[in-house]
Amino acid sequence: MNKKLLYALLSLCTLGTITGCSSNEPQNISEVKTVTSAIEEQAEPAEDVAQEMTFVLSNLPDGLDPGVTDNSFSKYVLYNTFEGLVTYDQTGSLVPGLAKDWSISEDGRTYTFNLRPDLKWSDGTPLTASDFVYSILRVATPETASRNLNMVTDYIVNAQEYLEGKIGAEEVGVKAIDDSTLEITLKEPISYYIDILSMWVYSPVQQATVEANGDAWSTKAETYVSNGPFKVSEMSISENVVLEKNENYWNADNVKLEKINFRYILDTSTALTAYEAGEVDGIASIPPTDYARLRAEDKGVKTYPTYGTIYYLINNGKAPYDNLKVREALNLALDRQLIVDNIVQLDTQPAYSLLPPGYEIDGIEITEGRGTFGMSPSAEVEKAQQALADAGYPNGENFPVLELSYYSDDVVKKVVEAMAQMWETNLNIDVEVSSNEWVLFYEDVMEEDYSVAAMGLTAYYFHPMGFLTSAKTGDIANLSVYSNPEYDALVEQIKTETDPNKSIELIRQADALVSDDYFLIPLYYKTSDILLHDNIQGAYMNAQATLFFKDTHVTGKQ
Repeated sequence: MNKKLLYALLSLCTLGTITGCSSNEPQNISEVKTVTSAIEEQAEPAEDVAQEMTFVLSNLPDGLDPGVTDNSFSKYVLYNTFEGLVTYDQTGSLVPGLAKDWSISEDGRTYTFNLRPDLKWSDGTPLTASDFVYSILRVATPETASRNLNMVTDYIVNAQEYLEGKIGAEEVGVKAIDDSTLEITLKEPISYYIDILSMWVYSPVQQATVEANGDAWSTKAETYVSNGPFKVSEMSISENVVLEKNENYWNADNVKLEKINFRYILDTSTALTAYEAGEVDGIASIPPTDYARLRAEDKGVKTYPTYGTIYYLINNGKAPYDNLKVREALNLALDRQLIVDNIVQLDTQPAYSLLPPGYEIDGIEITEGRGTFGMSPSAEVEKAQQALADAGYPNGENFPVLELSYYSDDVVKKVVEAMAQMWETNLNIDVEVSSNEWVLFYEDVMEEDYSVAAMGLTAYYFHPMGFLTSAKTGDIANLSVYSNPEYDALVEQIKTETDPNKSIELIRQADALVSDDYFLIPLYYKTSDILLHDNIQGAYMNAQATLFFKDTHVTGKQ
């Protein structure tokens, strides 16, 4: 099954992923993948320049425990301090991480991973297959309260039963055959399971540290034991997290950076001022009003294609939003093109479905030929008004005040204000806007205490299932409280389907079904734009908008 992202990368070519083929022989990704990507020629590290950099993040993480958080704002730290069995290289391809190779049983259910020799934690103690067993079982333990537990319980044999306390750990399909051999057994063959293993939830955590410090282990630098190219040396969640090179990383000889300072500056204009003054080396969020100028002046804008969608949740379990016609009216009343062109000001396209374009199966782009589900780039005002009337609210009469909530962010604030004005003008309804810092905002969403709420999703692994579970009944990723048994059945079929043509058909059916139900408000498809001074070279991003610094170095030429 060939898969690739259909965008041109800035300084990279095609993004690709490889899933393992059934075999009884050890499989090394580097031998079976075909790399057509070209990496931009880079200058050598400058001997007289400190290999240190400062990178600004505009949102606070809600935690840095890889087994717990599902917050994308945490990934900058997590993917540079932890590494799993597989990881990504500069071409965007999946490559061996802590596993040097692996084999897959003939029935496609059992994966046997051979770990690299002499793996160590950042504190110098041995890292073995038993650490993976502990970490996976920890995710499937109720007390952990992992927000990604379904990535374990949905796939691994008896993991769900273990979560429910019905069986012991020895019956779960994850075993340490010896210190360097890990075996994972799935409930059924999953063609994209290697992609799932790239997620941070599958990163090992050190048992002794977690058990000695409880939940606090990931909140202090002195107890934050990791295994990736960098380790935490300073931590102040509201101000900064400082990383330094991890000399115990298996590939430490090829890590050039000695220090990364992740600073949190929530105001993007303030962050930009610091960048242009040379006080910081890069920023994760570019103010929309400055984007065109920065690109024209060649100030270091880096644009990466991203497999993701910006959308707004609708609480399908709350009246009147449980009414399909109300959800249709809210969708049709928006001018997506205006938002893209005048507010976010990105080179992207309006979205009419949660599932973004960019995924191929055997040369066929799965969203090719997809319609817009009654929507258009500009607002369909008359159709929106008719839908609201059909719902029992002609000309917006008696419609309750729409509560539109968002997390504190400069761009999101402007988008929300525009959406509110469009609904008030086009539907004659009242909109009340409120904001909160991310952690508190997300708590409300998780507790279903919202009406319409800002959100976005970048797939944690490169497969449509990373989006489709967001509408599956009872799934931890389903924040819209949407439920449709027919859709649920389709998702279950997609999960185990190995025939490429059938997979395409099922994915398209599921996408159309949930989009026709307007279960949320897709707004536009994601791109990832960052600022990075030219003397910082070797940083790269994959389709999941993960920024890796393990190959980065400072040249001294800014």
